[in-house]
Amino acid sequence: MHILLIEDDLDLGRALQSALKVEGLSSEWLRRAVDAPTTVDATTIDCVLLDLTLPDGSGFDLLARWRGQGEQVPIIVITARSAVEDRLAGLDGGADDFVVKPFATAELMSRIRAVLRRSARQASDCWTLGDLVIEPRRHTVQRGGVPLDLSPREFQLLLELAREPGAVVPKGVLAQRLDPLGEPMDFGAIEVHVSNLRRKIGAELIRTVRGVGYLLQP
Repeated sequence: MHILLIEDDLDLGRALQSALKVEGLSSEWLRRAVDAPTTVDATTIDCVLLDLTLPDGSGFDLLARWRGQGEQVPIIVITARSAVEDRLAGLDGGADDFVVKPFATAELMSRIRAVLRRSARQASDCWTLGDLVIEPRRHTVQRGGVPLDLSPREFQLLLELAREPGAVVPKGVLAQRLDPLGEPMDFGAIEVHVSNLRRKIGAELIRTVRGVGYLLQP
């Protein structure tokens, strides 16, 4: 999963990127409002960490722009502005959470996991789909109580399919999400990973929709 971090403080930005990496999350770090993307596409970004006070603008403006475009990507505001008015403005403006600096990194990671669970319609850190149990934080998968040995790429692919079970995930979306910091993955490579994943979790759980993509059977 991929996090967009918009934070101008060098020390905090470095610390957060390190913490995200430990959590198994890839991230892109930007320090200015002008560098922020015009849209936050849910096919490439799972969550945004947004500072409100940037050297060239306000995070409120970015939040308003993205929500005004109908973007549904979870956004967590991280800011030193602790006034009630600022909190209300952030939450009423569409932020999914509001964290005041200084904060414990462990707490922020917990809040990220919470908004990611909500976006994936899961109530706990264990994603349960029939007899398939996925624990994103621990990078473990079980089926029928039996642990499955997945490669990091296979695990990432399974997470993307499990975000919305029963819905088709296009190959183009998977290509971008499986390598958010580089060139989109080749479709042939995706097919190989899907084949390997089917062999490990059960071929009947992943259905191919020809010409479109794949879905995880709920």
